[in-house]
Formats: sequence, structure tokens, C-alpha cells
Amino acid sequence: MAKRPEEWLEIAAPPEKTKGIFKLFLGYAPGVGKTYSMLSEGVRRHNRGEDVAIGVVETHGRKGLNELTSQLEAVPRRKIEYKGTIFEEMDVDVILARKPQVVLVDELAHTNIPGSKHRKRYEDVQEILAAKIDVLSTMNIQHMESIAPTVRAITGVVVRETVPDWVPLMATETVMVDLTPEALQSRMQRGDVYTPDKVSQALKNFFRRGNLIALRELALRQVAEHVDRSLENYMAAKDIHETWPVRERLAVCVSANPGAQYLVARAARMARRLDAEFYVVYVDSGDKLREADQKSLEANLAFAEDLGGTVARLHGRNIADAVAQFVREKHVTQVIFGRSADQGIRRYLYLSAVNRFLREAPSVDVHIVTQEVD
Repeated sequence: MAKRPEEWLEIAAPPEKTKGIFKLFLGYAPGVGKTYSMLSEGVRRHNRGEDVAIGVVETHGRKGLNELTSQLEAVPRRKIEYKGTIFEEMDVDVILARKPQVVLVDELAHTNIPGSKHRKRYEDVQEILAAKIDVLSTMNIQHMESIAPTVRAITGVVVRETVPDWVPLMATETVMVDLTPEALQSRMQRGDVYTPDKVSQALKNFFRRGNLIALRELALRQVAEHVDRSLENYMAAKDIHETWPVRERLAVCVSANPGAQYLVARAARMARRLDAEFYVVYVDSGDKLREADQKSLEANLAFAEDLGGTVARLHGRNIADAVAQFVREKHVTQVIFGRSADQGIRRYLYLSAVNRFLREAPSVDVHIVTQEVD
């Protein structure tokens, strides 16, 4: 029986939206243009016919931001009295009642005034997303909880407002709003970021060139990690097993042999040159090790961690198969095996294991490195 047109439309319709889309504009310092980028996208969407509203945006009196905010509807903020002073916070309930398609929420790490619906602004965002409303938001890298101590060590500035690391990770899309340190310092000197009376002091402290270079690298690495996770999720969803070498990942296979530390050191140097992830793989085949061998193995793995390697302890009767599976799951691009000077049957078994790995593993580069025999 032929389907009616409305039945075909039901089949073709996309699945119902379960939550809002969260887009985060990430920067490495105030003044790089996060809020401007967020507002610009909001204006573009508004001009395309989407229902866009400002939940909260801090313009700090900057002319360019004021011009953009004037083109969008702003949801009235909630007034809260605290210690005799009136403060204004984003009103989540009014946004939910208004139910626009897209809401702009500046400064994700902001701590709300006591008496607000939620303690932190990111909790406001969670509620808005749960109501199937898209959110555009902004944040600087120093506000990530795990990165704040590093920022303090670099800049001497204590970051008081932070968000748990999982908060930026829940973003559907992360946009790095980038500007070279030199360009940011020029913006500072022109008075585009702070008032003239604050510029000189800022350039001598937080906005020193070395600080900005370090903060920028932290932000770029965070976005790179987000991209890596997105690619891995895509490959898993599409059941793609071959390795796409968009980023180098090294794995070195070690045993209890003390000579394995040479392999680890060699792999660490290669990883640094390639700016690659670095795994150190040991396969427990179920055979009981002698006490001396167990101590040697633990020393090898501790040495690997000291050099920045991620230790992976695998289990499997067949070492080649276990390593091949690990390489496939982690999308490793280069593998390092050690070769001893063994002769006879041990050499034959070694070559058989390497050949089996080459048959079972996806396409990877394999390095055979001579190591000393214990």
C-alpha cells in the first residue's frame, strides 16, 4: 500500500531535538574578541530569521560591542539586593518563559550573586540547554579548574572564578578566538580593551608577552584536544577502523628487559619532535614473572611515566594481537619494537610476532630498534 505524503514527511523528518546546542567561544585572555565573535554570530543568525536573544553580555563600554548588542533583543535581567547593593544577574526563568531559539550568555565562569537561582552561570546554561534552547557563550582558558593553577604559576594572578573541566567539554562546538600576543598588546595600547589609566599596569603584569604566549598555547592545546575527541567520536560512530594520520600517536612496546628503557627514551625523543601523543605498552600474557623481572618491569614503566608516556597494561595470550587491537583503538600512527641480538628459536619467535602484528594491525609505520639483551 502506498504511503500518504504526510507519512513520507514523518520518515524524512530529523529526530526531535532533546537539548539545545552549546557553542563556546574560547579565548586565552581578555580582549581577544570572544564577545565580539559571539555577538557577530548572534546578529548573523538574527538576520537569517532565527529568534535570538541576549541573556547577558558585558560590553564594558566598548563601542563595537555596543553597536552589536543594539541589534538584538536583550532579556531583562533580574535585580538582586545583596549587602545593601542592587546587582543584576541573568534571569533564567524569564528566558525559559520567552523561549527564543538562541540565547547569548557571556562569561561562562561567572559566579552569581547569592540569592540567584543557581550559584554559577554555567548551571544557568545547563538549564537553558535542557529546555532545548541553543546557547552561545564565552570563556577564557584560565577559568578551567585544572588549568587555573598553571596560570597562577605563569602569571602570578590568582584565578578566582573557575568551572569544572567537564563544562567546556560539553560544548557541541568550540571556537578558538585567536589573536597574536603582539596584536592583543596593540589593542591594549589603543585603549580598545581597558581604559587608558589601566593599560600601562596591565601590560607590565598579566599582559606581558611571555604570559600571553603561554596562555595562547594552553588554549590552542585545549581546542586541539576537543578536535581529537570529535574525530574519535565520529570514527567510532561511523565504524571506521583504519588510522587517519591527522595527528601523530606513538606506541612503544616494552618488556621486563632493562634494555627497554633505551626504547622508551628513543620513543620519547621522537614524540617530542613530532609533538605526538606517546604510549608505552606492556602486554601481560599470563606467564608469572620472576621477582627480579617484576621489579625490572615496574622500573621500566615508572621510567616511561617520568618521560611523559601514558602507560597501557594490556592482557592477552598473543602479544601481537593485543598490540594490534590497542593500535586500532587508539589510532596509533607509529609503533616501536625492540630487537635483541637473539639467535635461533627466540629470533624466529620474535620475527613471527612482528609479522603477525603487521598482518593484524591497521596501516601504521613500524620502527625496529636494536636494544641490549639483559
